[in-house]
Formats: sequence, structure tokens, C-alpha cells
Amino acid sequence: MTKNAPHLQAHENDLPKGIHRARALPDPALGALWDSIIMDERVKSQLLSQAVLNFTMRSKVDRTVIPLHGVILLTGEPGTGKTSLARGLAHRTAQAFSGGRFRLLEVEPHTLTSSAMGKTQKAVSDLFSQAIAEAAMTGPTIVLLDEVETLAVDRSRLSLDANPIDIHRATDAVLVQLDALADRFPNLLFLATSNFPEAVDSAFTSRCDLVVRVPLPGKEACEQILRDCLAGVGRTYPSVARLVSSPLFARCAAECVGLDGRAIRKMVANALAATTEVAMDPNKVTGEHLLAAAQLAKVSRGEGAKRK
Repeated sequence: MTKNAPHLQAHENDLPKGIHRARALPDPALGALWDSIIMDERVKSQLLSQAVLNFTMRSKVDRTVIPLHGVILLTGEPGTGKTSLARGLAHRTAQAFSGGRFRLLEVEPHTLTSSAMGKTQKAVSDLFSQAIAEAAMTGPTIVLLDEVETLAVDRSRLSLDANPIDIHRATDAVLVQLDALADRFPNLLFLATSNFPEAVDSAFTSRCDLVVRVPLPGKEACEQILRDCLAGVGRTYPSVARLVSSPLFARCAAECVGLDGRAIRKMVANALAATTEVAMDPNKVTGEHLLAAAQLAKVSRGEGAKRK
């Protein structure tokens, strides 16, 4: 928790509908999230550079020359760290402007949907044209749109007979508001995430300045995530940190290929719950426990993929 967090937390109940959290940036706690996402550093650098460019160039170059909308979209399977990456990116972007006071707004899209005709469209319009616009008037603002497919659903895949026309109108409202905000506020950046990019309307995707797929970690990344997790737990239980020297560590890391970062870290917790004795004293965990947990996680993920 940062120094600013308690102050912001006290006012969260007063936030506009659709925004469930607001915080001042930079925020070191979010920087830790950025560091915890282990992926190709070139991709991280590209994301940060694109975000920084949003605040340096958009106010100086006409949109008829480069039609930037101030939108970055992160796609990928659940558990790959898209939301954490977006929050960390917000921190790093603000940090790049020394002395700059940024603000992060996190949108909860599910609170905007309604079965009543016209309610979703109005809620979306109000969120963008009022709440987000007012925030942008006060200074540089970054908005996290998690699960953006909820707000910008692919209209070509929907049947007007099976789905309320309000869903179509809500997507229209998002697109109209993105265009309007892009014209008015060059100091505004949207960071959107989606587990199902095929469900996102193509008109929304076309407005994105950068689309990045966050992949499942490869072999080296799996090993690094596993090392990082064991080292973190090892600060409390020293024997856990020593598992990186186990002859079975390489096999454990290899078994993790195909798992997302969240699943790898949860797998370590499963190893620490291998038996009641180990759960009572995690220092008693062994390489065999870790390998068994990794193999079970791999099998469980495979069964889940088959069900899909």
C-alpha cells in the first residue's frame, strides 16, 4: 500500500458508476507488478514506449497525420498477467515523466450492463463522456478497461433476434466516445485487456494504436517464474528457496511449459500442500513434492483444454 492509497480508498464509494478504483501514479506497488510479469523484455519496452509516445506526441501532431486514439490492447489467455502488466505499465509510464502527476482509473465493465433497454448504452456514454472526460480535464489520465469484450462486443457475431439491440448500441457508444475523447484529450490513455480477442468488435481493434498478445511463458520464462516464486516463498521458509538447487528443478520447470504464470505460482502452493505435514511446516517440502505438483498441474490443464 502506498502513501496515497489510504486517501484514495476512503473515497472509492464516491466513484462514478463503472469505476471501481482510482489511484495516483506513480505507485511503487504497481511497479512490483510490472517486474513480476516475466516475458520478452523487448515487448515490455515496446509497450512502455508506445504509452510514453501517447503523452509526448499526440498533443503536437494532428490526428489527420497519425490518427492515434490513445488505446493499447493486451490479449491472451487467462492467467498470463495482462491486468497486472497493464497496471504496471501505468506506473512505469507515469514514472517516465518525472514530477508528473498521473491518475489511474480502473473500469468494472460488468456494472455497466443492464437488461433494461437503453440502460447499458446510457451507462457507457455517461462513463466516457462524463467521468473519464472530467478526470482527463484534471491532468494525465490512464484508464484500465479490463475484459473490454464486455463493452465492445463483436456486433457481427450477434443476432438481433437473440441479443438485445442495446448491446449493439453500447458498442456504438464506446466507439463514438473513443473518437470524441481522442480529439479532446491527448493526455488520456486507455489500456484494454481481453481474454477473447475474437469477441472484440473489429471497429474497436482498428482504433487501437498497439495490439500485443501476451503469450504463455516459454521454457526459459517458466524456469524464471518458478525461480522467482521459490525465492519469494524462501524469504519466509528458507528450505523452499533451496529447491532451485534440487536435481529435480529442471524437470519441474520443463513440466511447467504450457502453464500460465498464475498456474505456475499456484502449483508451488500445491506442492506446499502435498501432505498435512508439509502444510504445517513448508520447510519440509522436497523436489519430489514440487515435481508431482507440476505434473498434476500439467495434466489438469490438458483436461481443461479438452473440455473447451
